[in-house]
Amino acid sequence: MKSVKKPSRSKTIEESLNDNTLAMLLAPHPRVRVLRPGPPDPEGKCVVYWMQRAQRGVDNPALNMAIALGNAVGQPVLAVFSLTADYPDAQRRHYQFLVEGLVDAETDLMARGVPLVVRLGRPGEVVPVLAAEMGASLVVGDENPVRIGQQWREQMAGALEVPFHLVDADVVVPTSLFPKEEFAARTLRPKVHRVWEEYLRPLPSPHARVAWNGSRPAGEAIDADALMAKLKVGGVPEVPGYRGGTSEARRRLSRFIRDRLDHYARDRNEPTPYATTELSAHLHFGHISPLTIALEARQSEAPGENVDSLLEELIVRRELAINFVARNPDYDRLSGCPEWARKTLAKHAADPRPVLYTAAELEAGKTHDPLWNAAQTEMVVTGRMHNYLRMYWAKKILEWSVNAEAAFRIAIDLNDRYEMDGRDPNGYTGVAWAIGGKHDRPWPERPIFGTVRFMSYESTRKKFNSKAYIAWVGEKEKGRE
Repeated sequence: MKSVKKPSRSKTIEESLNDNTLAMLLAPHPRVRVLRPGPPDPEGKCVVYWMQRAQRGVDNPALNMAIALGNAVGQPVLAVFSLTADYPDAQRRHYQFLVEGLVDAETDLMARGVPLVVRLGRPGEVVPVLAAEMGASLVVGDENPVRIGQQWREQMAGALEVPFHLVDADVVVPTSLFPKEEFAARTLRPKVHRVWEEYLRPLPSPHARVAWNGSRPAGEAIDADALMAKLKVGGVPEVPGYRGGTSEARRRLSRFIRDRLDHYARDRNEPTPYATTELSAHLHFGHISPLTIALEARQSEAPGENVDSLLEELIVRRELAINFVARNPDYDRLSGCPEWARKTLAKHAADPRPVLYTAAELEAGKTHDPLWNAAQTEMVVTGRMHNYLRMYWAKKILEWSVNAEAAFRIAIDLNDRYEMDGRDPNGYTGVAWAIGGKHDRPWPERPIFGTVRFMSYESTRKKFNSKAYIAWVGEKEKGRE
C-alpha cells in the first residue's frame, strides 16, 4: 500500500530552540552584545528590531540578525523607531535629515518583508510598550557608543521582559575586539589590519519568510513633512539641498567613486573643490554602512594608494574615534584627554592670549582671522566643515579662549549644533585631538598650547588654496541671504 505523505508543518518555538541555526544565531559573536540573555519567549508572536543608530534597511547586520532569528523561529519581524524631539543639542537641520532617512528606511525594510513603525517618545518608553503590545519573543537593537545611546540601551534592558541583543552595525571591525582605549592610530592600525579581511565581505540580505499578518501597529505616518510638523523642533534651520537617506547616500557614493576616488590620496585635504565622500552625516545617522563604502572602493578601478587612503580614514581613523568614545566616559570633556596634555595646558593657563573672543562672537564668525571665519561660516551655512579646517578651527578656539576647559566646551557646542554629523565620535575625537592632544604626542613647548600641537594661520593657509576657499564660502553665504 502506498504511504500517504503527511502535510508539513512549521516548527514550534520549542523545536526551533534545539535547531542548529538558532543555536548559531544566539552563540557569542564579537559583533553581538547581550544585555538581557535567554532564548526567545515561547509565547512570543514576533521578533522586534529597534532601529536607532543604523537607520537603514540595507547592509545592516542588526536587521539581518533580527530577520534570521525571525526565520529560525517562524515569526514575522517588526521594526520600530522611537522619535524623540529632545535629543541633546540636536537642531531642526538634524531632525529634517533624520526624517528624510526614515522614508528610505521604510521602503527598504518593506522590500525585505519588515514593516516599520515610528512612534514619538523616548526609546525607553516606546520600545518596551510596543514589544509587550505585539507579543515580542526577542528584541534586537543596534549599538551606539555615545553616552545617551548607552543610557537608552541600559534602560531598555531593564524595561523589557524578553531577551535583548545588540549588534555593532556601524563599524567594519567589531568594537569589542579592542576592549581597551587605544593610545593612537599607530596602536590600533596593526590590530585592525590583522583582522579586517574577515569583515571586509559583502553582507547577506535575508528576507523575512513569515509575512506580517493584519494591520500595522499604530504609529506616525512616515512622511518627512508630517513628522517635522509633529516634532515642532526649532534651533538651527535646515540646510537646503542637504538631504538625508540611503538613496542620497548611494548617489553621493557613486559620485565619489566616479569622480573623486582616483585622486583622493592627493587631494583629500583640499576643500575647494571637495575630494572627500561627503558622507559623514549619512554615516552618523546610519543611512549607509561603512562596509558598503569600503567594498565599493575596493571593487573600483582606482589606484591602490587612493583606496588605501580611504580605508585608513573610513576604518582605522573612524573606528579609533569610536574606540575613544566607547572606552572613555569623559570623551566630550577636557578631562578625557591625556594627562600630559592636561598638565601642559594647566601650566600655560595664565599665559596672555593674543585676543579673547566670547562664545557668541565665535558663533557669529566675527574674528580677525578670515580663514577661521570662513570655516565657521561654512559650518553654519552648509552643515559641514572640511576635516583639515576642523583642526585649525578648534585650535584657534583654544588660542582665543580664557582657558582650555572653556575652549573645549565652546568647540563641542558649536560642532554639535551646526555640523550635520555633530554629536558623533568623530567630532568629539577631533576636538579632543585639537585642544587636548588626544591620539597625538607632545610637540615643542610654546605659549598657551604648551606642548600641544600648534597650527598657525600662515602655515595652514599655505597648505591649500585658502583664497579660493574663502571666496567659495563667501558665495555660499550670499546664496543663503
